Amino acid sequence: MTDVQDKIPDGTVGAATPVAQSSGGVAATLFRFQSVFGLIAVFVAAIIFSPRKNGEILFVSADNLANVVRAVSEIGIIAVGMTFVILIGGIDLSVGAVLGLAAVGSAVLMVENDWGFLPSVVLVLAIGLVFGALQGVATAMIGIQSFIVTLAGLQIARGLARIWSGGQGVAIAYGDGPKEAPTSFALLGERTFGGLVPIPVIIFAVVAIAAVVFLRVSAFSRHLYAVGGNEKAARLSGVPVVRVKIAVFAICGLLASLAGIVHAVQLNQGSPNDGIGYELDAIAAVVIGGTSLAGGRGSVAGTVAGALLLGVLNNILALNNIDSNIQLLIKGLVIVAAAALQRLRPTS
Repeated sequence: MTDVQDKIPDGTVGAATPVAQSSGGVAATLFRFQSVFGLIAVFVAAIIFSPRKNGEILFVSADNLANVVRAVSEIGIIAVGMTFVILIGGIDLSVGAVLGLAAVGSAVLMVENDWGFLPSVVLVLAIGLVFGALQGVATAMIGIQSFIVTLAGLQIARGLARIWSGGQGVAIAYGDGPKEAPTSFALLGERTFGGLVPIPVIIFAVVAIAAVVFLRVSAFSRHLYAVGGNEKAARLSGVPVVRVKIAVFAICGLLASLAGIVHAVQLNQGSPNDGIGYELDAIAAVVIGGTSLAGGRGSVAGTVAGALLLGVLNNILALNNIDSNIQLLIKGLVIVAAAALQRLRPTS
């Protein structure tokens, strides 16, 4: 087949002209960086439509931009884990509930059980890791679809959170006395670099950078994309599909628990109702970031851009006092537009 193609002379039917190649390259670039271009467009629109006070554009004020990235941090951390799951063609609907379970666990362990900061964090992260791994086992070894497994996982995590907390929120107060969390835990909610950068943003950035590097240099990443691209072919090629799936769901559970810890310290409480709907925002960030729901194509960098886009959009709508129902409508349209762009994306 290659020999035949090589023999087609320039200018004949089937030969790609320089103009076609150039236009195809431009289109491929636009689709590849759709989330970045989308983020830039929304950011510019936010500046244009931002309310002003004493001539100052409120959107670009240092405090407001810090609030944007702080609000994005929890969804962003979850979305990084969700990217791994969607890359293998799966879905995880339990991440919001696991966040709530982790927030409750952090509050109960430190406030009611007088655990220290480090043991509490380690146990909560371990719970998320094991919970995710068990869902991976159910998906990879038993063969239940990830949608069903994680839908059940959502209910289980919510139930566990309610049992652990007694069905109510647990407030977090800081100090050295009984029923008080260690002051070291409160540091996770503070700001650094002169009070400009919230520490949750730094945690999100570290997670995102680590995930980007991991997907670029590790052999596991090649297995991950292979499973998402064609699971049967990957298995025939010797890829440990079962282990890949279990590991991916474990990573997603671990990051959901980390987001739960961040959530608890930012709200100074752990509630079994925390994280409701977060799974939808995480999936939206991944889709807007250009990751294919069919698996095998996408990137963490795109997901980060998608999460920031949603954060900027939420912020500018709130600054303009847009009705919350209209905000939901606008965000829904953005998600549909991003999914439509995926359908138009060139396959090669």
